[in-house]
This record gives sequence, structure tokens and C-alpha cells, in this order.
Amino acid sequence: MHPAWDLRFSRIVPISENEQGLQHFRYEFRLPFHTIHGTGTSLGHRFRPDGQATSVLKFDTADHFSPIGQGSGYWRYIPTGDGLRFITGYNYSPGMGALGKAMDSWLVRPVLGWATAISFDRLRMWAERDLDPKDSRNRWFLDAAARTGGALAACWLLREAMDKRSAGGAFTGLGLAAASWLVPPHRTVPRAGRCLRSAPDLRSGRAPSAHAGLDAPLVAGVTPSGEDSHGVDL
Repeated sequence: MHPAWDLRFSRIVPISENEQGLQHFRYEFRLPFHTIHGTGTSLGHRFRPDGQATSVLKFDTADHFSPIGQGSGYWRYIPTGDGLRFITGYNYSPGMGALGKAMDSWLVRPVLGWATAISFDRLRMWAERDLDPKDSRNRWFLDAAARTGGALAACWLLREAMDKRSAGGAFTGLGLAAASWLVPPHRTVPRAGRCLRSAPDLRSGRAPSAHAGLDAPLVAGVTPSGEDSHGVDL
């Protein structure tokens, strides 16, 4: 179910679970010419007196083509007066050696942050509107195609207006360009911008206490580290 809405995973396969709820899993992320493989551990606490629930995880991979190396994350489910607040955070070490470190700050982290935010907006639509994640994905593609087509048409109109020195054509092109980028998407089109990129308060933005004691997954060719990673709030 998780990969149905989360762009960061193509497949998650449970391996084992003990009596305390500690789960071991493996994950895949499919690229056009390669599939990245990794493993992880997770632990959930779903029953608390205040109604909150938490989940923590750690993950790792020995795949040399993965831009994301060893990392960790957490989820918080916080009941509110008008619904449920969902907070997630994560951090990781860049993979792919020196190339991965060079790309991380300007490419990998921004793309991963966008993918995380838009994925959770798809999850929200699934929970609130019963809108299947595949349908919301298709609506996003249609919206993006319409905006791209509008921008290209605007460029053509502006070029024609310059060649013919047509003020009317120029205004039409500018109006179409503005509409392509400024008209808000329909409420059923997922948007990363609907998700806050920081927690509303310090307490909810901290990783749960179970996060520090969670064992790192064992990965072939990788020596697990005991160092804890704190999440980046989204």
C-alpha cells in the first residue's frame, strides 16, 4: 500500500516482525535502467494516552548507484480539533561517493523534499476524498501538460507578435503565460506547496525517543553505524 502513494519507493517487501513490532523490510526504487535495492527496520507505537502515534525507521543500501545512503526517519500522527496532523522527518548520508556529495545539496535533497511533500498530499487526498493515488498522479500529469502547453503557446504568440509588431498578440501571449503559471491547480491535483516544510512546534518536530535505540539494518557490504540521524522536518 505504501508505494501506491509514496514516490520515494517503488516496492516495499516485509521480511520479518517480532513480538515488539520491530519490522525488517527491503525496498526498491526503479530507475529507467536500474533498480536500487536497500533494507530497513521500523518500529511503530500506535497507542498513547494523548491519542498520538509514532513510527521510526532506519534504512541503508549497498547500491553504488543510489544517491541516498544510510539514513533514518520518523512519522508522528497528532489528533487535532478538526482532523489529524501528520508530521514526518528524515535525514541521510549521501551515496555515490564524491559525486553524490556534490549533487546532494542542490539536486538530490530538493527533489527528495518535493517528492516527499507531493506524496503526502496524495495520501491526504486518498484519506479525505477517497481519490486513488493513481488518479491524483494522472491529474498532476494532465495539469503539468496543460501548463507546459500554455507556456509554449505563449512563447509562439509572443514571437509572432514581435515579428508582426502586434500589440494585441503580445498582450495575448503575456496573458496566456501568466495564466499558465499563476492559475492555481484544481483541489484534486496534488501540490507539494500544500505541505509545510517545518514542524508547527519544537516538540512535534523532534524525532520520537524510540528513534535513538532503533537498530540500523544489516546490509551486505555495509558496516552498520550506531550514529543516530535526526530528521529534517517537512
